[in-house]
Amino acid sequence: MSKMRAIILAGGKGTRLKPYTTLIPKPLVPLGGESSVLEMVISQLAKAGFTHITLAVNHLADLVMAYFGNGKKWGVLIDYSLENKPLNTVGPLTLIKDLPENFLVMNADILCNLNFKEFYKGHVKRGSLISVAACSRDSVIDFGVLKYDRGHCLTEFREKPVYRFDVSMGIYCLNRSVIKKLPKGKAYGFDQLMLDGIKNKDKIRIEKFNGFWLDIGRPEDYQYADEHFKEIVNKLGYK
Repeated sequence: MSKMRAIILAGGKGTRLKPYTTLIPKPLVPLGGESSVLEMVISQLAKAGFTHITLAVNHLADLVMAYFGNGKKWGVLIDYSLENKPLNTVGPLTLIKDLPENFLVMNADILCNLNFKEFYKGHVKRGSLISVAACSRDSVIDFGVLKYDRGHCLTEFREKPVYRFDVSMGIYCLNRSVIKKLPKGKAYGFDQLMLDGIKNKDKIRIEKFNGFWLDIGRPEDYQYADEHFKEIVNKLGYK
């Protein structure tokens, strides 16, 4: 198998995590006083056998670039793709000129114990255009939910019901041909990619994952990760 390449989307402003991200880019927000989420992700990818990592940066890019440099500390080659304007989640990929035929893409604020190598290998083996890692999440409706018939008579009542959904983990594998079709340097999101793919009847494979996954984009999730750092480190096999 050819060398594995990963693109990490690290250009967001982290507005949901303010005030933590006022002066520090979200990928560098400290965890447990020992590390940052992006440092943990890069270490995981290096351990999984990825040799080349590109960081797509924008907001406070200089700080990210100064911290990670050329990647020597982590035993990988790190380079950068700089956005002059926000391009959403997929648009930044159109700026990268040397994309390999297949590559992994992920958000910079994810902690999980997904086997990145096996996810990538499965994508290549099946010849998929797009592979999406997914896991189940419960969503609580904080109200009493009413159902009624056409005559407005109550037929069902559920107090604070819980619904389970399969959600995108923010980790994908893509074939280069998917990006070649997109306009260069234009804002384009993962949601658009999925909707256009359905419309065009593209085969988008969903890979179900049942392990640990945490998106630290919200303050409560960041606080959980910070307070449970050692426990999470053990789950990730980070150290």
